[in-house]
Amino acid sequence: MGVIGKLLGGTIGFAMGGPLGAIAGAVFGHAFDKSNDPWVTSETDYLSGGSQNAQLTFFIAAFSMLAKIAKADGRVSSAEIDSVERFMSVDLNLDPESRRVARDIFHTALDAPESFQDFAAQFYSQFRNEPRLLETLIDIMLRVSVADGKLNPIEENLISSATRMFNIEDTLYQRIKARYVNHSAAYYAALGCDESDSDEHIKKQYRKLVLDFHPDKIASKGLPEAFTQFANDKFREIQDAYEQVKKVRNLR
Repeated sequence: MGVIGKLLGGTIGFAMGGPLGAIAGAVFGHAFDKSNDPWVTSETDYLSGGSQNAQLTFFIAAFSMLAKIAKADGRVSSAEIDSVERFMSVDLNLDPESRRVARDIFHTALDAPESFQDFAAQFYSQFRNEPRLLETLIDIMLRVSVADGKLNPIEENLISSATRMFNIEDTLYQRIKARYVNHSAAYYAALGCDESDSDEHIKKQYRKLVLDFHPDKIASKGLPEAFTQFANDKFREIQDAYEQVKKVRNLR
């Protein structure tokens, strides 16, 4: 059973409610009518705990918001579909079952009456006290949006609206964006720094990020396994960026 199958159990997550609960109901509702459905297990209270609900919320929110971004200009291009597929298979390394579920969420959200802001608001209500998880979702949306080599202004407007809702400062947003649209500043952006920052500030910021994104700490947040791997990749990205900056600045 895939990563999502492990989360669903018997009750899926209809208790999630709100716009994300509506997507969950549309995608998974048939499971309750099929006793032999692979998503249904004997653990009928599997999602009663907060950790499982949080993981499912993150997964559904990510692909629902990516769907609304893809459709922001009125059409969904093959390049946008390809970028989402690459994110599923390459960045998250999802198994086939989980990719199927992610596609179902994505395509259901495309035509859902709920807006991007509706999904973002529910996501924020769940993770308002987890700034690194909020930042991770912004990172995901930017990564997928620029996979075709450019950032569509309409798409960026939506992502920017999420940063405001998530109370992410514009300076931090610009640094995240620089990882994907300004390669000359990518190493500094990965560290949340500017090229003009002092050596001491860069060292201090590096130490802070290493603590915040350490695999053990991220795992304790209850992210789905695939997104935990994504966060672990960010941890390595931070380390690699610091090594590059160290070389340029001759830091010790």
